[in-house]
Amino acid sequence: MSNTGHSGDGGLVRNPANGSNEAWVDPNTLEGVRRRDPKAMGVFFDAAFPYVYNIAFRLLGSREMAEDAAQDVFVKVYQAAGRLKVNRSPKPWLTAITYNTCRDALRRAAVRPETPEDSVTIGDRSGDSLNPEEVLLGKERERITERALRELDEESRAVVILHDFCDTSHEDIAGMMGLSHEAVRKRYSRSLRRMAEIIRGLL
Repeated sequence: MSNTGHSGDGGLVRNPANGSNEAWVDPNTLEGVRRRDPKAMGVFFDAAFPYVYNIAFRLLGSREMAEDAAQDVFVKVYQAAGRLKVNRSPKPWLTAITYNTCRDALRRAAVRPETPEDSVTIGDRSGDSLNPEEVLLGKERERITERALRELDEESRAVVILHDFCDTSHEDIAGMMGLSHEAVRKRYSRSLRRMAEIIRGLL
């Protein structure tokens, strides 16, 4: 999660970790997925896996759990493929499936995610163009932000991750969580304030 920090608008710097391959949003690919065409499903899986894995890793804090969750997500994608809207971005749909899968995984595990030792994520190569000092500073910001995220409760952490890393609207998050729009907005604001307090204590 490189280049992570606090932005001028009070939120976290957005780095949704889409990876470099955007083939998973191509309408032709989506039409093939809707028909469960094996080739299209393969393209979709390969292209979208970094996005799904990175969300899962941030929500779960465990590489092993994130890998298992990502596999479960694509099983669910296959099962629900007939409902895919090919004229829309699949990102909200895929984000919702990923969130619900991770939520279920956490409930099964019944443990709080540990702070990841290494938060480098699949498909994240933004550090390639930076000099070593910038890379180190970015990793330190990343580590501190991850630490602050892990101090939040499960729902608060999810709201921040879904909004700031996945560009999911408060309204869509409310639908995923079964909360009101106002409740999500307030939780998001409280979460950012809490993270700011934690970060100040770590600096």
